[in-house]
Amino acid sequence: MEAVKNAAKSATGQDSQFTSGHQVPIQHMEKGSQQKDMKGPSPADTEVPTEDGGYQTYKAAKKLEGKKAIITGGDSGIGRAIAILYAMEGADSLIAYLPQEQDDAELTKKKVEEYGGKCYLYAADLRQKENCQKVVDEALSKLGGINILVNNAGFQNMTNSTDELSEDQWIKTFDTNIHPCFFLAKYALPHMKSGDTVVNCASVNAYIGREDLLDYTSSKGAIIAFTRGLSNLVISKGIRVNAVCPGPVWTPLIPTTMKPYAQDTLHATPMGRPGQPSEIATSFVFLASQDSSFMSGQSLHPNGGVVVNG
Repeated sequence: MEAVKNAAKSATGQDSQFTSGHQVPIQHMEKGSQQKDMKGPSPADTEVPTEDGGYQTYKAAKKLEGKKAIITGGDSGIGRAIAILYAMEGADSLIAYLPQEQDDAELTKKKVEEYGGKCYLYAADLRQKENCQKVVDEALSKLGGINILVNNAGFQNMTNSTDELSEDQWIKTFDTNIHPCFFLAKYALPHMKSGDTVVNCASVNAYIGREDLLDYTSSKGAIIAFTRGLSNLVISKGIRVNAVCPGPVWTPLIPTTMKPYAQDTLHATPMGRPGQPSEIATSFVFLASQDSSFMSGQSLHPNGGVVVNG
């Protein structure tokens, strides 16, 4: 992390336009807290940060008109921003989320509908493969089809040694982060056709090897490998599979799971700040649209300027 901090300072300096106006406060929230409890800049709206410290409204162009999307983890953070931008682009969605996140999910639904999209809610723990099947069935029933599968739901919890990282946490992380990607794809793909897409959410951590998130980092690396393999498996059917690998992003996952010293490193990108979910969601729009028609098996890196090797 020290190398990243130094890169940020040398690339931009403290007074960089990239940092101005987009700093976030260190805070702690109990596990299970929701996005509405967060302090600092609104983390999931239609405003994209600009270099002068301000914001500009996302400019939609109906790139997903008539499309039907499943978005896991769609209640808050990156998932909420994806649902909102998809609605602005003309898509309807079904969002899957944990039952305890109902309030956030209801707010996502409200925001999506404000932009003319339909949003259906489905509360389920996707660690059970039966629930993955139910999500697909519900999407087929409510939406009438599936054109886009966004595997975004994730879990992380910081540990500083293999002794501290329990076997149960390791299993929970993989059961949450990677196994539903397979089960949802397995159940959804028979209902998808040429031109449809799968977009998986991985992480910069799979490329930098973050040591205090060993299980999370490993599961995100598995998602990248899964993306490449699944792409080769279904490309002959005209279905594209890609991934997005965000850097540090201001979502509820940060104050509920990251220790104060780790929150302090959120600004340790070459741009000197963390991203907002809306900035990540634009990559999910691109990969779901015909703009990315010649891309499959690839990963995009909205990470604040961190250079990674593919």
